[in-house]
Amino acid sequence: MLNSWKKRSVLGVLVAAAFTLTPTMAGERTHEITLDDYLSVYLLTDVVTSPDGKHVVFTELRWGDHDRPRQTDLWVVNTERRQPVRLTFDDVSEHSPVWSPDNTHFYFITRRDRGDDRPPYDGSSQIWVLSTHPGEPMPVTRVEDGVSSFQLSEDGRTLYYAKDGEEAEQGWSDMRGKYPDIEFGTGPFNYTEIWKLDLQTWREEKVVAPERVINAFSVSPDEQQIALITSPDDRLIKLEGWSQVDVYDVASEETTTLPDKLFRADAPSPYGWLQNIVWAPDSKALAFTVDYDGYPGEILAAERSGDDWDVWQLRRENEIHHTGQLEFMPNSRDLCFLAEDHARRRVYCITDVRGGGQGKTRVLTPGDVVAHAYSFTKDGGKIAVIRSDTKSTRDVYWGDTRKPAGKWTQLTDANPQMKTWKLPQISLVQWKAPDGTTVEGILELPPDYKEGDGPLPMVLELHGGPTASTLYHLRYWIYGRTLLAAQGYALLSPNYRGSTGYGDEFLRQLIGRENDIEVKDILAGVDAMVERGIADPERLGVMGWSNGGYLTNAVITTTQRFKAASSGAGVLDMFMQWGLEDTPGHVINYMRGLPWEDPEHYVKASPAYKLGNVTTPTIVHVGKLDARVPVEHSRSLYRALKEYTDTPTVLLVYPGAGHGLTISDHRKGKLHWDIAWFDKYLLGKEEADED
Repeated sequence: MLNSWKKRSVLGVLVAAAFTLTPTMAGERTHEITLDDYLSVYLLTDVVTSPDGKHVVFTELRWGDHDRPRQTDLWVVNTERRQPVRLTFDDVSEHSPVWSPDNTHFYFITRRDRGDDRPPYDGSSQIWVLSTHPGEPMPVTRVEDGVSSFQLSEDGRTLYYAKDGEEAEQGWSDMRGKYPDIEFGTGPFNYTEIWKLDLQTWREEKVVAPERVINAFSVSPDEQQIALITSPDDRLIKLEGWSQVDVYDVASEETTTLPDKLFRADAPSPYGWLQNIVWAPDSKALAFTVDYDGYPGEILAAERSGDDWDVWQLRRENEIHHTGQLEFMPNSRDLCFLAEDHARRRVYCITDVRGGGQGKTRVLTPGDVVAHAYSFTKDGGKIAVIRSDTKSTRDVYWGDTRKPAGKWTQLTDANPQMKTWKLPQISLVQWKAPDGTTVEGILELPPDYKEGDGPLPMVLELHGGPTASTLYHLRYWIYGRTLLAAQGYALLSPNYRGSTGYGDEFLRQLIGRENDIEVKDILAGVDAMVERGIADPERLGVMGWSNGGYLTNAVITTTQRFKAASSGAGVLDMFMQWGLEDTPGHVINYMRGLPWEDPEHYVKASPAYKLGNVTTPTIVHVGKLDARVPVEHSRSLYRALKEYTDTPTVLLVYPGAGHGLTISDHRKGKLHWDIAWFDKYLLGKEEADED
């Protein structure tokens, strides 16, 4: 039955071949990067290697036309021939590919909407299957309301998937029934169930329904246990601090909750996010991560000890900061993951995780690289990695796990048009903060800039998080990277106190000191660039999104030295943020308590109470449906500047957008507005239309 869709039309193969990512020879770099070039950059995301290592499937993110959202398509590349072929062309996204054990086909999640009232063509997320040849995918599931995630059994005979179960009881049912048009509390939600589908008999069976929301699950390789990350309801506020790890025993139908002392009571914060749960190949141990806003994230392992579970925290050598994709290397107890270290992100493996201990940590992708995703062959001998560096954006590379410092083979060339682009000069720079701490950042300079050319107009680009960092690689990004350098600006991206990858103490020092220590780090970086003759002190700009928007607000209320600012989705008032955002534990961690426990600290950390100091012309961006940094912050900032301080300002509210901008015209519009704003206030260029 699974062979019928392998034999598709020759036309489909020819069409796919026309879109093949053919490696090109490096040409002379003569092309001046433009705003329109932004939407031509494709990003590779998921990657999964066939068990035999002959093929690698990956997803490629492209931008839609105008008001269309971005989407991901499936590609496959033969590791010997290195000729990628595009497999899907529909105006929808595909994600989470998983290979069959026999290497002939793979499963993934997507939506198909043909106007039907019933799945799979009703627009709901379902599991589909496809071979390594272009053609129409075949639906595997027809689940009412769709599938949220899935896992294929080791033998390829069973698909396990998560779906909505019964609706949770909200209370006050009689009163709610009398006034159904009035929104009640947080609204209705459904508990989650795990089902399995036998791919031989096509019979479905419910496996576990814990009367909780299942945020992630992992079936043990022997299919005797299912590890679950669950929370009481579907709000992120519950996931961040009230989630737990449950292990369901298939034979006894009993559920055991793992001890949480390490990541709750003994943790620096009770608001930790549990994620990335995986089983060891022998089904006798599991691992998961816990992430905290403001504190180092940790990796934990667990083994059954009689009727109980022993849970221990793994040692992170050199205090590297894990950033996800946790998995055991095949046929071993070596636990691998992505982690940051001084603006690089690499694939690391902790050897021999067992018995409450661990072995040494080794690096599979050394050097000045940024890894985004990886996948092993069945024997663990080969690895496919999506990575980027300072000269190229994301591509798939193929290497040997036993020789991590050896030769890597490039399998894709996702952006051949960039071979002629005049790329920014990207370097790492360091300076001293006022307290003597060394701070590092990424500096981008115009491609033709030479030492001694004189100071440039410079824009500060402030990363979000703040438990994040700006990475050392080529990135054409909505927040200024690549384009500003191409327009003749210097761009400085500081990894200020609280950034990841610079050690635990560097990260923790921001706790209780927001709108203080990191602002001093940032301004010291500006001083350093001025002293080194790179930045013109009379032509300084600042921009950021999310926490970068908050820091933009903090900077312009601290100093008047900046001549232009772009504040994107930035916090203005910490009490407002605690009360409105979907993850309030973030605020509680940094403020070291709830608003009524330390109200003075909330005021000190909030730029709102120093808005009378602002003279910097500021453009304000925000998504209308932003749940992370709600639009009220941006509207308040705009009102203060426009009506009360007479500061030049423009407010741009993007309809239908959340915390990120996913529509092509929104992305291009933001870039265009920012360039026009900085050109006017830093370079003196006039615009015909002013607010």
